[in-house]
Amino acid sequence: MLESSKLRVGGRDVPTLLKSALQPRHYTALLNMARTYDHPLEMLQRYLTGSGQYPFTARVKAPTGLLQIPLYSHHDLLTVNEIFCRKDYGAPAPVKRVVDFGSNIGISGLYFLSNDPSARVHLFEPVPSNVERLERTLEGYEGRYQLHAVAIGIEDGEVEFGLEPTGRYGGIGQATTQSIRVPCQHVNTALSEVFQDPFFDQIDVLKVDIEGYEAKVVSAIAPEHLARIRNIFAEIETDPPRLPGFDQDRYGPIVRWKRVARTSQ
Repeated sequence: MLESSKLRVGGRDVPTLLKSALQPRHYTALLNMARTYDHPLEMLQRYLTGSGQYPFTARVKAPTGLLQIPLYSHHDLLTVNEIFCRKDYGAPAPVKRVVDFGSNIGISGLYFLSNDPSARVHLFEPVPSNVERLERTLEGYEGRYQLHAVAIGIEDGEVEFGLEPTGRYGGIGQATTQSIRVPCQHVNTALSEVFQDPFFDQIDVLKVDIEGYEAKVVSAIAPEHLARIRNIFAEIETDPPRLPGFDQDRYGPIVRWKRVARTSQ
């Protein structure tokens, strides 16, 4: 839990900002902002200071054209910057078959869909308010994505899902002031359904951003599914887990863990 007494800038505490300033990926994001945003100076100011009114429409340049992305808080802008400017999910081409665990309001899905006009994405997001916004974000792409309104975990059934105001940081077992019961699929149940899609003979990118459950979920993926995944992008707070029963040196996904320090918002 983040202490309220810590000095914050743009919604983030100063110690975190100072640590971030030493990471090269943030300089990459800063350079990319000039060529990614249609109005980069305004976006830089919003990003650094947390200023500006919301809802707000971000105009982002993508390979398939100019995107107009509805944002509802400064936290959504952070997501856009991480994905479109910092390139957190950049993977070697082709990236035509994507599975997105923890789709939030659809910004990551939009990134994959707008990078390649033939890309298809399976999106997994259990929070009803996020789903409503996701569908708005992805207007015009309905024929190329499939939405699964479920959480991803290591069990099938229903789970308690923590909520918080931004919609970005909730998750299974998260200690938040509000929670709801949502349907949940075991990761292997979800992947089995994805592989029933004729287009998905393999997965080019599996993105896992499910607020503290990433290591459990990635570790639970069955070897037969791992063998059909090229790249996995997942967040981690501790040392990356070993993938049991799977010789990653011989075949299977390149797993990229993004180190994060989670705080309650």
